[in-house]
Amino acid sequence: MPRVRKGAARRQAKKRVLKAVKGHRGSAGRLIRLAKEAVVRADVNARIGRKLRKRDFRGLWITRLSAACRQRGVRYSQFINGLKKANIALNRKMLSEIAIADPKGFDAIVEAVKAAAES
Repeated sequence: MPRVRKGAARRQAKKRVLKAVKGHRGSAGRLIRLAKEAVVRADVNARIGRKLRKRDFRGLWITRLSAACRQRGVRYSQFINGLKKANIALNRKMLSEIAIADPKGFDAIVEAVKAAAES
């Protein structure tokens, strides 16, 4: 009988790699050696992307808040400073959602911030 080297395990590993690179163009989607490199590179970029997504969303929330504050006659920096003085512990995500979904509630928060900034 011929000697079997990894047999089914090797085939499964190759199938796993080739499934992971499905959609890649050219050799990286077909040849196993290049596919392995493509998988590693894709995983690295996916990790970086997960970190960047958090950064991007924070920027989006700040932009929304800045626009909502400007409509009410307050600069973003004054708004954040007033939140701290008024002891309002809402994060930027929740504040931006309130500004969009409940403008009257956001008006109340802005008034509280203005009152805290004056005192």
